[in-house]
This record gives sequence, structure tokens and C-alpha cells, in this order.
Amino acid sequence: MRPGHRPTRGRTPRRPHGALAAALVLAVVTVTATGARADAPAITAMWVWDNSLDRAVDARGTGYTPADPATLAAFVREQRLTTVQVSVPWASDEGPVAAWVTEAVAAVRAEGATVGVLGGDPPWLEQPGLAVQWMRAATHGRTVDHVQLNVEPWTQPTWFTDRAGAVTRWLTLLDEVRAQLPPGVGLGVDVPYWLAWEPWGAGTVADAAMARADRVEVVAFVDHAHGPDGILALSADAVAAAVAAGVPFTVGVETDTPAVAGGAEWTFGDDGVDALLAETALVRDALAGTPGYEGVAVQHYRTWRTLQDAATTP
Repeated sequence: MRPGHRPTRGRTPRRPHGALAAALVLAVVTVTATGARADAPAITAMWVWDNSLDRAVDARGTGYTPADPATLAAFVREQRLTTVQVSVPWASDEGPVAAWVTEAVAAVRAEGATVGVLGGDPPWLEQPGLAVQWMRAATHGRTVDHVQLNVEPWTQPTWFTDRAGAVTRWLTLLDEVRAQLPPGVGLGVDVPYWLAWEPWGAGTVADAAMARADRVEVVAFVDHAHGPDGILALSADAVAAAVAAGVPFTVGVETDTPAVAGGAEWTFGDDGVDALLAETALVRDALAGTPGYEGVAVQHYRTWRTLQDAATTP
């Protein structure tokens, strides 16, 4: 379920232009000039794709020892995180993985962070009932704040052969999961920045997704904040769409290897933790005060820790 967030082939998303992005850039510069909260953490959220279970114990295990609930919770506390998306496999209310999910969610929430159960498989686009089944197991017997869906029609061949059908199936999936959510549980959606440039109806695909969401991760996997191809410029239209929709949002960045990310320009994985902190601080300074902005989200826990460990190793 690791996301790609960019089309696997076809056209390169165009860069933002027009009054909407320009107005947002002007607004956030004005906020910064009048005093952004420089003491607030730049990174406030993260995706957790790993668990600490050995595959010999449970085939759904990823064997990442620092993902045990206590160590994960300590990291959340040390980094002052406020939102954590915990990847939850199929049938997560059964077998050894069930105990890990329950304990991890409880441990993170005990640190004061909101928790989303995170999932998304391509077959759900054709069979939304599978997503509902996954969601019911993921929320069963646990106190979670939201369900975070990471289902990516743009990584499938139909995105290039039947774009309208692909979008329709994705939005239908969001509708069906939302309709079946337990009381008090919201719907979170990962939305790549360039979906704000993809026309749909009277608006864009991003607008349509955000109209169905209670919270959004605006995914902007770039390794620098400023410039025409930086995080701020690329995400400007999607951020403006989130503001217009009135939904809280974070801006997501990548820390995996260039090989996984699809190139060095898409990740901080080859830049080091100092670059990650410096560039995300620039994002914080620019967007502080923007309605709904909740900080930067890092993908993902294992690779973020790897960058930190590398920085402290002699």
C-alpha cells in the first residue's frame, strides 16, 4: 500500500499559474511578514507504513522493531507530532497484527496525537465494498479519529485510457466509505498537489475529493520549499482548494530513497535530516496562519528515523 502519488506514465503535471495561486502566495507572504509562529514545529504529522511484527508470526508483519507501540509513541512525543497515519492491513481485527494495531493506536493517542487508520488497495476502486470491509475491521474495537484513504487511480492504466471513469470510481469509493464510517470518525484523503490542475465538472478533481473529506494530506513530494518547482509553488492551488473547502490539511513530503521516490528531486532521502528540517521550516513560515493549515506530514516513519540515525552516527 505504499503510495506513488504521481502518474506512472503519461504527461508531466503542469506547474500552477493564475490568480488563485498568486492570491494564496500573496496571502501567506503577508502572514509571514506580520509574524508567523517560528517556535511551532514544522513537522507535525507522519505516515507509519511499518509494524514491528515478524513475518514468521504474521504474514502481514514488516519486522520494523522501532514500530513497536512504546517506541513509536516515544517518537511521536519527541517530535511533538499532532497527527499520525497508521497503516492497517486487511482483516486487522484478526490475528497477531490486531493486537499491534490496537496497542499502537492507543499508545499514539495517549501522547495527544490524533490517529488515522491508513489503507488503500487498487482493487477497491472496482469493488468499494472491499474498502468498507477493510474500514470496519480497521476501526473495530479501537478509538480512532479518522480513516485515511490512500487509493490511487492515477497509478492504474485506466487513468490514461478512461480518465473520467477512473475519477468517478475513486469518488464513488470515497462516498461509500464515508457513508459507512462509525459515528465520530472522519474521512481523510491523500490528495496529490497536481489534482488541483485536473479539471472535473465546474472545478477540479481535488475540489471533488476535498468536498468528501474531513481532512486532507496535500501531497507535495519535492525536496525544496521555494522556487517555481518547490513545495510552496506546486502545492499552492491544492492548498487554496483546501482553504476554500474549509477542511484542515497538512502538506506531505517524502524521506524514502530516490529509487523508491522516483528520483532525487522528489525526496529528502538523499539530502539528510538537516535539509528536511530547514525546508519544512520554510513551508511552516510561509503557511502559518493559513486557515486549516496543520503543518508538514512526513512519509514515512522508518525512513525519517533512518535520516536521523545517519545524522547522529559518527
